[in-house]
Formats: sequence, structure tokens, C-alpha cells
Amino acid sequence: MNKPLPLVLIGGGGHASVLADILLGQGREILAVICPDDVSSRAVLAGIPHLTQDEDITRFSPESVRLVNGIGMMPRSTFRQRINEKFLAQGYVFETVIASDAKVSSFAEVKSGAQIFPGARVHTGAIIGEHTIVNSEALIEHDCRIGAYNHIAPHATLCGDVFTAEDVYIGANATVIQGLILELQSVVGAGAIVTQSLKKGSTCYPARVYIK
Repeated sequence: MNKPLPLVLIGGGGHASVLADILLGQGREILAVICPDDVSSRAVLAGIPHLTQDEDITRFSPESVRLVNGIGMMPRSTFRQRINEKFLAQGYVFETVIASDAKVSSFAEVKSGAQIFPGARVHTGAIIGEHTIVNSEALIEHDCRIGAYNHIAPHATLCGDVFTAEDVYIGANATVIQGLILELQSVVGAGAIVTQSLKKGSTCYPARVYIK
């Protein structure tokens, strides 16, 4: 088996720190962290060379490294996608990251650049799109088809046969019941229970409790 290529991590915040923790625990080599901000307070990044400009990535040839996008995703923000597209156009490849304690069925498909975080579960027949984040303890049930550049936040549950288009954001502890379709740039708020399909650009809010 060929030794995996070393990595360059884009971003130095919380999302990047979790990725670094996963990858270092798997014995992967991280050659550099690319971040304009000070990362010295993050112990997991200690000892990894810190470069401050996106252009510093070009110090490493596309054939010699894989990139990891450690920039977190916000609803309807294309910043993460634009970073990826910039370097994909230059011939770089983004690493697919699957935490060692994530449970991914051998009959599921995780596409290039996706990130599956600790404790997440992806069941049989599910497809996780390119560069999508399945965050900690999220559940993707059987036969779900998750589009590119989605963010499935911690403890979210997608029941069986859910379809999401590109750039869908599902908040923490949200639940999407089986068979629904979430169109482009749909946003599901934290804690919401989605019981009907969402049109392009829709936002589903959870119930709110007001204390007087």
C-alpha cells in the first residue's frame, strides 16, 4: 500500500483543530497550517509550521500534498466553496477525512473532500457529497443522498431516504424525517423538526420557548 501524501491544513480555528486532532491521531503528517490569525493558543497545532497567506500553499506542488479545508461552514456562505474551487483549479486535491470512531457503512459512499467527524454514523446506501461536513454524532440514515458543500451539524438526524441539494445547512440537534427533499441553500435551524420538503432558499425555524 502506498504511503498517504502529507497534508496542508487551511484554517486555524476550531473546525481546523478538530480535523488536526483526527488526522494526527491517524498518524498523518501535516506539513503546514495556513491561517492569517495567531494559532499559538491551540495545543493541537503546536509544532506544525504556521503560514499566513493562501498563496503559501503554492510552496507545495499539487502532486506532493493533499489539502484539508479546516474552515467551518455558515449558512449560505460560499467562502469555503470558493477556497476549494480556487485550489482545485490549480490541480490540488482535497483529502477525504473520516474519523476513526465514525461509523460509515461499507455500502455507503463518501465522496472526495468530505469530512466525517467523531461519532458520526452513515448507514448503508447513503451518499455523502463532495466537500460536505458530517459533524460530530450526526446520523445519516439509510439511502440518504447528501449534496456537495452541505453541513450536517452535531447531533443532527436525517432519517432514511432524505435528499439534499448543494449548500444545505442542517443545524445542531435538528431532525429531518424520512423521504424529504431539501433544495439548494435550504437552512434548518438548530433543534428544528422538518416534516415537509423545503424549497430553494427556505429556512426552517424550530419552535421557540419564551420565558417571562
